[in-house]
Amino acid sequence: MPLCETGRIEAELVRDSLGVDRPVTDLVGEGRRRVVIDDVRPNVDRGRFAIKRISGDRLTVEADVFPDGHDEITVLLRHRAPGDAHWHEQPMTGPDNDRWLATLTLQDIGRHEYTVVAWIDHFASWRRDLEIRVREEVVSPVDLLIGAELVDAAAARTHQKDAEHLRALATTLRSDDPATGAATGLSEDLAARMSRVPDRALETSWQPPLAVVVDPTRARFGAWYELFPRSAAPEPGRHGTFRDVIDRLDYIDRLGFDVLYLPPVHPIGTAFRKGPNNSLEVS
Repeated sequence: MPLCETGRIEAELVRDSLGVDRPVTDLVGEGRRRVVIDDVRPNVDRGRFAIKRISGDRLTVEADVFPDGHDEITVLLRHRAPGDAHWHEQPMTGPDNDRWLATLTLQDIGRHEYTVVAWIDHFASWRRDLEIRVREEVVSPVDLLIGAELVDAAAARTHQKDAEHLRALATTLRSDDPATGAATGLSEDLAARMSRVPDRALETSWQPPLAVVVDPTRARFGAWYELFPRSAAPEPGRHGTFRDVIDRLDYIDRLGFDVLYLPPVHPIGTAFRKGPNNSLEVS
């Protein structure tokens, strides 16, 4: 099975009992993904149909996301606009009883896609525990060695300049002075650098992505006016033309209508024509 852009297995799809295509995942890899994503909203029939919004609307996406233990997790909302080949990501806030949410503004007309991804943040979990050990004054060299290994792993995932800086910070974590190592481990500089190169090899994603169709503002509400172009002539006895319809647009606008609707317009045929007043004889 091919890998997608985040390193996850791109699995074959199978249709579930509700008729929704869902991936058949690799069971070994799936068992190592320790974050659960559930109840992503808004959706229509679990994603079978797209939701609807108007250009300029703010879409708030919510999801239940939690790990299988007490580790820290990172949760992102992924969004792709119509015609965009790349996903855009933004952090989701939470948790509020395991409920995470994020809001985005929809501008482009067309079909957008969105989903939720999450993974165990091992560095954030280690940093949280280190803060507790520093406060209780029970920091041990082993605690700092664990952090150093996480930083070394991150250095292997990034480009040369940041890798050198991360390796230098890992060396400081391995210093003989626990106070120096702890200060480095809790520094904002290290936290910021680690957040830029997360380990997403075992991230969980909600599949398949959900869809939202964004329509123009007029799709929400509008007053429609219908007329027959052939009846738009200003004088009797002559068939109206599109030019006559154009001359009536200001009048229709003054009436307060937003949309002019024309019935289907067909060319006048030569066979099976009817006469005046729907008679079968053509005069």
